[in-house]
Amino acid sequence: MSLVYLILGGNQGNRGEIIASAIDMVNSKIGQNRLASSLYESESWGFSSELFINQVIAIETNMSPREILATCRQIEDQLGRIRTGGGYEARTIDIDLLYYDSVILESPGLTIPHPRIADRRFVLVPLSEIAPDYIDPLSGKTVVEMLQDCTDQAKVWRLAAN
Repeated sequence: MSLVYLILGGNQGNRGEIIASAIDMVNSKIGQNRLASSLYESESWGFSSELFINQVIAIETNMSPREILATCRQIEDQLGRIRTGGGYEARTIDIDLLYYDSVILESPGLTIPHPRIADRRFVLVPLSEIAPDYIDPLSGKTVVEMLQDCTDQAKVWRLAAN
């Protein structure tokens, strides 16, 4: 079994309900959810848009990174994700593979660890909640150290639990 960290986020529709549905689908199609951060709201990153809700989960799976990527795209499509090919844009759901154990992989269409983890507070804040001492295999830094070094100034705040 491999330990995988995913970030789920979206800013269209009933954001919390869509993320909950996506997590249910991840559990049934990819692997068992072992840890989940709180829900966080954040400003959009890389473009101007409505606020996003994000959550990081850790799952155990027997699937390969490519199988996970393909399944995440299927889940996104089932939950109404529309891709226009125009770069960063508003979306119902986005699921990104952050880490797959301590694997380092660079191939067409898939890079692990995710290449922009260290640049995004909306990833590092929820990731630091569930895996503060996880060591990034490229930088050798813990998630907390990466968050301390992050230059992204976008606001990220925890949503109150229901």
